Order: sequence, then C-alpha cells, then structure tokens
Amino acid sequence: MTRSVIIGTGSYLPDRIVTNKDLESIVETTDEWIVQRSGIRERRIAADGQPTSDLALHAAQKALEASGLKATDLDGVIVATTTPDQTFPSVAVKVQSSLGMNSGGLAFDVQAVCTGFVYALAVADNFIKLGQVKRILVIGAEKMSSILNWSDRTTCVLFGDGAGAVILEASEDKDRGILSTHLHANGNLREILYTDGGPSTTGQAGKIVMLGKEVFKNAVNLMAEVVQETLEHNKMTADQIDWLVPHQANIRIIQSTAEKLNLDISKVVLTVEKHGNTSAASIPLALDEAISHGRLNKGQLLLVEALGGGLTWGAALVRF
Repeated sequence: MTRSVIIGTGSYLPDRIVTNKDLESIVETTDEWIVQRSGIRERRIAADGQPTSDLALHAAQKALEASGLKATDLDGVIVATTTPDQTFPSVAVKVQSSLGMNSGGLAFDVQAVCTGFVYALAVADNFIKLGQVKRILVIGAEKMSSILNWSDRTTCVLFGDGAGAVILEASEDKDRGILSTHLHANGNLREILYTDGGPSTTGQAGKIVMLGKEVFKNAVNLMAEVVQETLEHNKMTADQIDWLVPHQANIRIIQSTAEKLNLDISKVVLTVEKHGNTSAASIPLALDEAISHGRLNKGQLLLVEALGGGLTWGAALVRF
C-alpha cells in the first residue's frame, strides 16, 4: 500500500516581532488580557510590500533543503492560504515559477482558512495514493495582518504572519506515512467567523469578524469529535499518540483538547505564545519547529488537528 511520507519540512517567519506591549499603544488592551485569553505574547508581521507568496517561497526552499531534493524533483505544489497575493493567479503557481519547477505539474491553492493545511495535506495524500504524483510540496502560508481591523481589539491581537511547508513522497514503507485524514465543514456556522468583504460583494478582501465565544465553544466540541473519529478509524487509543500538533489559535482550546485525550501538555507542540494564530501556516510552522528542535523522531505517531472559518475542521494521523 502506497503511503505519503513526510521527507522534509521548512518554515519562515517575518523579521518584525510585535509584542502585546506594542499592541497596547494601538488598541485598548493589555498584555495580561491577551495572555489570559489566548496564551499569545507576540506574533510576526510581514513587511510592507511582502506578499504571501514570498513567505511561502522561503518555507518551500527550506523544505527542499531539508529533503535533499531539487525543485525539478517535485510533481506539484499545493498552497493553503486565505490571504493570496491576488484573486488570481494562485499563490501556488507563483511559488512553482519562483522555484524553477519547469517540468510543470499541478499547482493550485486550497482555501479552508485555519483548517487549510489539513485540507491541503489530505488532497496531496490522495494524489499520491492514486499514483498521480510521486512527490508534492504542501505549504500553509498567510499574511493575516493584511485582513485585520487594527482597531478591533478582539481580533487584531490574535493573528500573525508566516509560512510552513512539507514535502510528501510516495513510499511503500508500512511503518511511516499518513495513516488517515478526516475533513468536515458546516456552512451553517459561517457567520461566527468571516471577513466582511470579497471580490464579488464589496470588491475588497474585507476584514476578519469573529464571535469569539461561539467559535471557542464549537472548537472545543468539534475538535474532540474529530480526534475521536480519527482514533476510532485507526483502531487506536489516545495513549498511543506521541505528539499532538494542533492548530495554534488559542491555548485554552489546545489545553481542552489535550485534557479530553488525557494527554499530558508536554506531548503537545506549542508555538501559539510566539507565533499567534497564523491560520493555515500554524500547523506546518509548529511541525517544523518541533523537528528542528529534535523533539519529533521517525516512527512517532502525530495527531494533527485544526478548526477554521466556514466552519471547517479536520484531523490527520501521521506516522512520522
């Protein structure tokens, strides 16, 4: 049975660090208030004129370096993003061109907001399982600062910019690879997290609007459900998980998921304190940081999960 194995990861964070103290001069908030409600202390903000495709390219180059591959060894690129440079073309085709993937291959974006990377991972995994590609680059990249209302203290303190990437390769190794992916959506909940604009409505990208309490309540419940679904599908129990790699949105949501799994917080990869919520970029950013710090080892079992606007949510079980 062909499986999709992660053979390289990479990440990129913009140079500019914005702390909670910095935000105190922009909106009515405090460091204590932000930390208490989200666990965030700082976030990275992209430079003026630095688009999402630039963040994605940096992460992709690092993933290629880690894998030992050349861009021409890849059969395609999928970018998960909700903040593309333009309505079209996709960020993916820009990355493809910048990397010099002259052999062509597929290139497109996936839009599922904070669940975007899990969706993109599932799509890429299916391409590999069907034998349509051998190696594929999957990127989560966001410039969330570009769609923030910087006078809205309930949202502008939560988000940051960045990109993370993984390279998947087809393998017959029974001991490694993506074991399963599980994707969901409920459009009836779209109005608790959305942007107030778009190309066919206002002609502008719009800004993030969020009903925080409703998002929190649904996130806690839906994350627990999809995690249980994933474990049952693979006939596994929570105690077999080596690492939980969650979407880095809110420390309280992450802690609640870990508690429901009876998983010690030491087994959870946490980057929310320094990254904030980087939407589709958060999971690959966390994954690459844990790998670069030597925390994740080959053969370990990783549970990846996220929830985002839509609402969308999903999980993946990966034998690293």
